[in-house]
Amino acid sequence: MAGCASMPDSGDVRPVKASNPGDSQVRVYAVQPRENADPVEIVDGFLEAMTSDDPGFATARTYLTKQAARAWKPEQRITVLTTAPDRGQADRPTDPGAPGRSYPIKGRQIATVDGRHAYKPVGPTDFRDSIHVVQQPTADGKGSEWRIDSLPPGLVLSEADFQRNYRSVDTYYFASGEDWLVADPVYIRQRQDPVTRMDPVTQTVKALLAGPTNWLKPAVDSSFPSGTALKDGVTTLSTDDQSTLKVPLNSKADHVGGAVCRRMAAQLLLTLGDLTSVRVEQVELQRGSDGGRLCSMGKQAALEFAPVRDSGRAENPFYVDETGKLMAVPVGDKANEEQDGTLGPFGRGAMPLRSVAVDRDERRAAGVGKDGHELRVASILSDHELRPALVRSDAARPEDRLSAPSWDGRGDLWVADRDPVRPRLWMVPDGEGEAVEVRAPWLADGDRVESLRVSADGVRIALLLKAEDGGTTLKIGRVERDGGGARPAISVDALQPVAPHMEAVTAVSWAGPSRLVVVGKEAGGVQQVRYIQTDGATSASSLLPGLNGVTAVAAPHDDRAPVVADSGNDGIVRLVPGANWQRLADVTGSAPVYPG
Repeated sequence: MAGCASMPDSGDVRPVKASNPGDSQVRVYAVQPRENADPVEIVDGFLEAMTSDDPGFATARTYLTKQAARAWKPEQRITVLTTAPDRGQADRPTDPGAPGRSYPIKGRQIATVDGRHAYKPVGPTDFRDSIHVVQQPTADGKGSEWRIDSLPPGLVLSEADFQRNYRSVDTYYFASGEDWLVADPVYIRQRQDPVTRMDPVTQTVKALLAGPTNWLKPAVDSSFPSGTALKDGVTTLSTDDQSTLKVPLNSKADHVGGAVCRRMAAQLLLTLGDLTSVRVEQVELQRGSDGGRLCSMGKQAALEFAPVRDSGRAENPFYVDETGKLMAVPVGDKANEEQDGTLGPFGRGAMPLRSVAVDRDERRAAGVGKDGHELRVASILSDHELRPALVRSDAARPEDRLSAPSWDGRGDLWVADRDPVRPRLWMVPDGEGEAVEVRAPWLADGDRVESLRVSADGVRIALLLKAEDGGTTLKIGRVERDGGGARPAISVDALQPVAPHMEAVTAVSWAGPSRLVVVGKEAGGVQQVRYIQTDGATSASSLLPGLNGVTAVAAPHDDRAPVVADSGNDGIVRLVPGANWQRLADVTGSAPVYPG
């Protein structure tokens, strides 16, 4: 039998410092330093011990001096590198009599996680720090041993070890002044937290009670009274035989009213719904003073506060055909189902379209004309004359005029005017009436909005920006509203990168409450389609099957409908979970979109 590989018979033996990516079943057990260990063993042993689940990181602390062990706070932050940190040779001290040795550690940093469990991608950029070791007396006082007295803050982990030990969950908070919830992704330990000794369910509840991440905080509210926490000593929460989770709170929440308690319960239920390890059908909140019941709520009732109501029907993708008409594609088991013509002025070609967006109720569509000058809104349920334009662009070139529009879950309509003379961002309240100019000071930096997509909750906006040098980047901005009425003051602030590792992003679509589908390529790589969390986190499983020449992509809010894309020569294609891309037969057009 012919072999496909051969055993090497020469070369050096080299250690490999990587765990299997994303394999949460692999566990690392820390080993204490051996007697008379040299400085290199101490440094390497500590770096390995940081990747373990050892309660309190007790074993890792045995590599530190007593003072360093007391001062080290592994929960303070996590530095995520592409691979395990590379330990260099000890620096030669300038003074031969100087105590201790300093070992440089380096790597390529891709993210940090702060004390509020918020993930923030970077770079990739060079990471450089050092670990300093000194000799100290042994416990019996008869000799000396090497121990670490200076080290980087928090944990320093490879991407593989981070994904093995931590997982993302969505915590939920109310959009400011509103009755719907916004997802705020954070990271918790896959198993028991070494510092708090809490299981994943308790960690998740604790993270929710601690409040939103710093980035999202200005745009959301929590219904839990300030200072609310789990009752002292609670490290495990589990459901009963009725799938009810009882959550004992401290006394800060003792006097909340019924309406407020319902909102608190809704936050908990939607947050716990993201945990696959536990099935929670109902939550019961308990008073801290006497353990009595504050309120309870079932899973179905909590959906009343979701940003997108479940209508029970599958979402339908839409597109613009080769003549500029708006068309709908029914979602079925076969890729070549007959397409339906869309009713309304856009469906009969009253204004040939360049791009389109359908509102989340699938009642209205917003379209930008072929020349990019005008944005209009029309019903897709009945035919009537087109209303006057809501927004106009006077840019000289079509590519500098209006972007594709986007609807948020409130029914507000968004579009960007890409005029280089005066770039602006517009919001049309409820998709009708006078447009409101959105305050966007970052437009003065020279970046131009190629496309935009607003989240269902209306609190976040994904922006595909093109710099003056031609490079495209994906950023997410926070939407802040000041006042209501017909003309509220609105701003988009605090832009942060979502895919800094991609040098060219082509298209983006929301794919749920905290996830995007992004088309782009990394430096020196080929175009790829993948899911990216709104905080910028990715995983090996987030990569979708390869597809060439993608110019547009659209994803449903849930997983019941396929992802669709415009793939150039192949036309409009769809991706059903577990399958490969399929061409939609007899569909000729561009700009595929789902409601939103």
